[in-house]
Amino acid sequence: MLSARLNTGRGYHSNASGIPTFSERETSPLSPDIPLLTYGEEDYEISSDRHALIVPPFMGHGNRIHPMPVPDPSIPLQPRPMVPKKDIAVYGYGSVAWKDRMEDWKKRQNDRLQVVQHQGDNDGGNFGGNELDDDPDLPMMDEGRQPLSRKLPIPSSKINPYRLIIIIRLVILGLFFHYRLLHPVNSAYGLWLTSVICEIWFGVSWILDQFPKWYPIERETYLDRLSLRYEKEGKPSELASVDIFVSTVDPSKEPPLITANTVLSILAVDYPVDKVACYVSDDGAAMLTFEALSETSEFARKWVPFVKKYNIEPRAPEWYFSQKMDYLKNKVHPAFVRERRAMKREYEEFKVKINALVATAQKVPEDGWTMQDGTPWPGNNVRDHPGMIQVFLGHSGVCDVEGNELPRLIYVSREKRPGFDHHKKAGAMNALVRVSAVISNAPYLLNVDCDHYINNSKALREAMCFMMDPQSGKKVCYVQFPQRFDGIDRHDRYSNRNVVFFDINMKGLDGLQGPIYVGTGCVFRRVALYGFDAPSKKKAPSKTCNCWPKWCCLCCGSRKKNAKTKKEKKKKPKNREASKQIHALENIEEGKDEPNTEKLSSMSQMKLEKKYGQSPVFVASTLLENGGVPQNVSPASLLKEAIQVISCGYEDKTEWGKEVGWIYGSVTEDILTGFKMHCHGWRSVYCIPKRPAFKGSAPINLSDRLHQVLRWALGSVEIFLSRHCPIWYGYGGGLNMLERFSYINSVVYPWTSIPLIVYCTLPAICLLTGQFIVPEISNYASLVFMALFISIAATGILEMQWGGVGIDDWWRNEQFWVIGGVSSHLFALIQGLLKVLGGVSTNFTVTSKGADDGEFSELYIFKWTSLLIPPTTLMIINIVGVVVGISDAINNGYDSWGPLFGRLFFAFWVIVHLYPFLKGLLGKQDRMPTIILVWSILLASILTLMWVRINPFVSRDGPVLEVCGLNCDK
Repeated sequence: MLSARLNTGRGYHSNASGIPTFSERETSPLSPDIPLLTYGEEDYEISSDRHALIVPPFMGHGNRIHPMPVPDPSIPLQPRPMVPKKDIAVYGYGSVAWKDRMEDWKKRQNDRLQVVQHQGDNDGGNFGGNELDDDPDLPMMDEGRQPLSRKLPIPSSKINPYRLIIIIRLVILGLFFHYRLLHPVNSAYGLWLTSVICEIWFGVSWILDQFPKWYPIERETYLDRLSLRYEKEGKPSELASVDIFVSTVDPSKEPPLITANTVLSILAVDYPVDKVACYVSDDGAAMLTFEALSETSEFARKWVPFVKKYNIEPRAPEWYFSQKMDYLKNKVHPAFVRERRAMKREYEEFKVKINALVATAQKVPEDGWTMQDGTPWPGNNVRDHPGMIQVFLGHSGVCDVEGNELPRLIYVSREKRPGFDHHKKAGAMNALVRVSAVISNAPYLLNVDCDHYINNSKALREAMCFMMDPQSGKKVCYVQFPQRFDGIDRHDRYSNRNVVFFDINMKGLDGLQGPIYVGTGCVFRRVALYGFDAPSKKKAPSKTCNCWPKWCCLCCGSRKKNAKTKKEKKKKPKNREASKQIHALENIEEGKDEPNTEKLSSMSQMKLEKKYGQSPVFVASTLLENGGVPQNVSPASLLKEAIQVISCGYEDKTEWGKEVGWIYGSVTEDILTGFKMHCHGWRSVYCIPKRPAFKGSAPINLSDRLHQVLRWALGSVEIFLSRHCPIWYGYGGGLNMLERFSYINSVVYPWTSIPLIVYCTLPAICLLTGQFIVPEISNYASLVFMALFISIAATGILEMQWGGVGIDDWWRNEQFWVIGGVSSHLFALIQGLLKVLGGVSTNFTVTSKGADDGEFSELYIFKWTSLLIPPTTLMIINIVGVVVGISDAINNGYDSWGPLFGRLFFAFWVIVHLYPFLKGLLGKQDRMPTIILVWSILLASILTLMWVRINPFVSRDGPVLEVCGLNCDK
C-alpha cells in the first residue's frame, strides 16, 4: 500500500556516472517528475523534454509558490566551477544501491544457533547426554548472556564523608542566616539588607547545584560481551545501525579541513561499514563545503583501509600526524613505516587541495558559482535555495583502494525560503532526522559538531553496550559522552575544559535519571526523539514483529497479548491519538473487532501525519523500532521523499520542534530536548571511556570564551521565560525530583548575575565609606563564619577526590564562575528579556585588534567587546577601594586596622577571582609578567600615600617659628 502511494505522482531519477543534486519541487498528478541536476548524463527514466539540468522556474510546498530565477537561453552563461578540471565522475551517484535487509534478517533468524535442552531419564530437570557438555562454544555463550555494562558506585570511604559534610554545611548555613538576620547593622542598614538578600540567593543556588550530586556513579562497559552477543563468527553482524549527523553552517568560521577530519574519523570508525551512515548538514548551502566533501570522499578511499589495517588512534589524520610521539620505537614493522610516510604525503596533498578550495572561494563570481556542466549552483543564494541531497559514498561500485565497502557519506542542505523560521541548528537537526529516516532509518543516531572528531574508534560500541543491553537498554533515550578538547593552554586560564561540570556534576546526574544533553557527542535512540513515552516495564522482544511500540503492530496486523498491571491500566496516554489507537487495539484483543491492518492504518494515518508531516514513508518509519526502510520501494522514491521532508514548509502544523525531534524555542536546544525526553520517563546514561570518545576545539581567548558563555546563558533565559521552564513544566510525568533541581539550576543561573555583581561591588563601597555589612563580630559569630568557610573548602576537596578533578581545574572553575557571572550572564539576561518580552534582538559584536605568534597565539588576541565593561569596572573600583582603605587606616592610626581586615579580605576575594580576566585584558607582556605589573601599580599607590603621611622633611609638631629681629610693622 505504501509502495503504491509513493509511486503515485512521483518519478525515479538517477544517473550513471554524474553527480545529481536533488531539488525540491511541488508534486502533483499533473507533474509527476521532479528535476535533478545530472550534469548532462542521460537518465533512462527522464525524457528528453524533461531533462533535469534546468532548475524549474517555480518551486514550493503546499500552496506557496516561490519564483526562482531562470537564465535567459539567449545569453550564454560563463561557467565558473570551483574545480574546473575535476572529472565529474568522481562526485558519486545521486541514488543509493540498497540491499534487501529484511530477507537477510529473516535468514539470520533461521540460522541462529539454538541450544536444545535434553531431559535425562533419571535426573529430572538436568541436562542429559554429552552434547552440551562437550560444546566448546558454551563458555562464550554464557559470557555473551552477561550484562553489557555495570554501575560502579563511588566507594563509601569517599561518598559518605562527602554526604556528611553536605548535611553539616546545610546546618551551618542555617545558623549563618539566623545570625545574619538577627544582627542587622543599623549604621549601614541598606548595605546589610542588600548583602543578606544576595546571600540568601547564593544559598538557594548552592542547594540547587549541590543535591543533584548526592548519588554520583561511574560506569564500566564490556565490549567483548557485546561482540560475543551480536557478532558471531561466520555470520553477519547483528549490531544495530547508527546514523551519524555532522552539522556545519559557515565554512569561513568552521574551516572545511576541520570538518573533513571529523568526517574521516567517522568513516574510519570501528563498526560494521554497512551499519554506518554519515549525514553532513550544510545549512549555509556553500559550494566550498560541497567540494570539500567530494575531496574528502576521495581521500577516505585511501585513509580508511590504512587506519583499520594498523588500528591506529585517533583516526582524524590532522591530529594523528600532529601527535608528538616516536612511531619508530618498539620495533615497528617496516611496512607500517613505509605506508605511514606515503599516507602522510597523501594527506599533505589533500590539505593543499582543501586550502586551494578555500582560497578560490574567497572570490565569489558576480553571477555565483556554476558546476562543471554550466549549471548554476543551487545554493548561490543562501537565504533562498532548494533542498539538496548528494550521496558521495555508499553506493554500489564505490569501494576503498583495497576493494572493501565504505560507509555512506551523504550531503544534505535543507531548503531555505524568505519568510520562514528555519530554527537554526535545531531545525537542521530535525531535517537530518527525517532525511535519515527515509534513506537509512537506523534505530540510533549520533550527533557531533563539525569540530568534534571521533577520538576513540570504539565509541559507537561503547554506546551500544548501554543501548543494546537486553536488561536495561530499553529505557535509555541517549548516551552522553563528556566533551574533551585539544589546543587549550596548559593552565586552562578560562576553564575551557569545564572539568568540574563533566567529571563531577554529570556523574552526580548519572546516579539519578541521567546526564543532561550537552549538544554534541551524544548517541540517541531514534524513537525517543519521536515523542514516545519510555516503556513502563521490560518486555520480551517479539520474534515475528519489528514494530514500535510493541503494542502497535500495524505492519503485520496482529498484536501480542499485553498483560498489564492495574496501575498501567489506569494510566492514560498523554495524547488522544495514542488513546484511540490503544482503545482500538484493546477491542481487537477482546474479540470485539477483527485485526484489520487497513482499518488501523486509516484510523491513525491522518493523526500520525498531523504529528509527523505529510510523508507516508517517514510516518511508516516511525513505527519501526529496529529501523530499516520500507520494502518494495524504489531507492529513487525514497530519495524523492527525502527531498520533500527537508522542504521549509514541511513542519507547518505538525509537532516538530514542539513534541517531536529537537525542541525549538531556545538557542540552547540541547537542554530543552533532553528535558523533554526525561519528562517522558526516559533515562540517559553517562559514558566515560578510558580513551576520550570525542575531542573538539574550544575558544581560548577571553572575548570568544565570554561570547560562548553568553550564548549558553541566553538560551537558559529563553527557557526560563517559556512554557518549558522546569520550575512549572513536566509535573506528573517521569522526571525525578533531584533531576528537576538540576534543570532548574541550568535555567536559573543567569539570574545569579544580578546578586553577584551587587555582592562584588559591596567591598569597594565598604572600603570607600568606612562601613561594613557585618556588625562587630562576637565569638559565636566567629565560630559560625569559620565553620562555614571550612565546610565550603571541605565540600570542594571531597568533590575533587571522588570526581578525580585537580585543584587547578577546580580553582579555575571557581574563578570563571565569577568572571562569566558578572559579564556574559548579565548581558544574556538583558538580551533575553529584550528578546522574549520586547521582541528586540541585540547582538554584541567582537572586533579583533591584533595577535601574537606562538603555539597558543589565539590566547593573547585582544578583541574588544561590551562584555568586558562590567568586570573591568568591578576590578578598578575594588583596587581603588583597597588603596583608599589602606591609606585611611594609615591616616587614622593603629585602631583602624582591625576593622579594615574584614573589608580587605572581602575585596581581595573579588580581585583574586577576577585575576584571569585581568590577565586576558592586559594581554601578553613580553618583558614583564602581568602579576608584577599589577602588584607594582598597587604597591606604588600605597607607598605614595604612605610617603605623604610620613614625609621626613616635615616636622610632626609643625614648623618652628623663631624671632628674626625685624620690625615688620614699620
